[in-house]
Parts: sequence; structure tokens; C-alpha cells
Amino acid sequence: MGEARRILIVEDEPLIAMMLGDLIADLGHEVEGVCDTLAEAHAAVDAGGFDLAILDVHLGDEDVWPVAEALQQQGTPFLVASGGHIDPPPRAFEHCPMLAKPYTREMLGSLLHEALADT
Repeated sequence: MGEARRILIVEDEPLIAMMLGDLIADLGHEVEGVCDTLAEAHAAVDAGGFDLAILDVHLGDEDVWPVAEALQQQGTPFLVASGGHIDPPPRAFEHCPMLAKPYTREMLGSLLHEALADT
């Protein structure tokens, strides 16, 4: 399985965040924190202390792309999560790994492995 990693969850739906946390723990990793607003996510990115972030595309009526940009500038890997139709991502993020619902342990494990392979 490899080394346990610290993962930040950026998700505004508590049940989905909890389910992701359970899947992350089941895969042998640790949830470093959960953010449900853009402001909280920016603060967490500024504070650091995690190896990868999972970003829900929509936080309420805000898109998560500014947080993705901050992570990209820091060189911190992230996955983009979405439960349905999303507008095409900004060009800078069109090749980001996408975690689509319904989330499965296998899908999340594969994407985490791929995203963390070079870190």
C-alpha cells in the first residue's frame, strides 16, 4: 500500500465528506482536515500540513478553481471531485485527475496512488 499520507478534503456536503474520510482511512491514509467553504480551503492551503487535497468542484455557489490554482502553484497534488455535470474546467486544470460519483474504494485508491506517485 505504501506510506500513509495526510489528505485534505474540500467538500461542502457533510455526508460526502464523512464517506470520503472513511474511504481514505480504509486505504490507510489520514484525513488532515475538512473544509466546506472556499475561505476555509484557502486557509488550509496556506497552513499546509497535508500531502494531497480532494476538491469538490462546487462549494455552495462558488467554484473551487482558485484553491486548485493555489495548490498547483505550491506543487501540491490534488484530485477534483464531482457528482454530476460540471462545466469544463479552466484550461489549466483540464488534465487533473477526476473523482466521479459514485465514489468507490478502488477508484479513490487508484487515483490517490497515481497522484502521489511522484511525491
